[in-house]
Amino acid sequence: MRVVRRHNEPHVSLLDKLKSRARQLKADVAALYLASRHPNTPWYAKLFIAGIVAYALSPIDLIPDFIPVLGFLDEIVLLPLGITLALKMIPATVIAECRARASADTTNRTLAGRIGAVVIVLFWLTLIIVAGIWTHKVLARERGK
Repeated sequence: MRVVRRHNEPHVSLLDKLKSRARQLKADVAALYLASRHPNTPWYAKLFIAGIVAYALSPIDLIPDFIPVLGFLDEIVLLPLGITLALKMIPATVIAECRARASADTTNRTLAGRIGAVVIVLFWLTLIIVAGIWTHKVLARERGK
């Protein structure tokens, strides 16, 4: 079967679609965070959101990450599915309000995200330097024996 595309239709690559979906998921996660603190969000939705966040941050996965390809299946499939289900549990008016608040807060979050990224990078660089110094001392002691 051949797909015919009109000349005026823009070609959207798979990568562009994935990037767009990732941006939407990021916005939905910010809205879910706000919805989890909203007084009109049902308790079961708050509990489900907490479960999704705990699973996302947990070092224990249903499918371990060291298994090639399948290891990342839960992050690619299960988390977006959980986010979509959580969005359906929240009243439309609440999620609309939370999405609006989340999009209004993007300037503050961008700066905070950059600061957070710098702190994390500095932390890892410090760990690498400390590990290098420690390894150098251990090897120097071994050579001295």
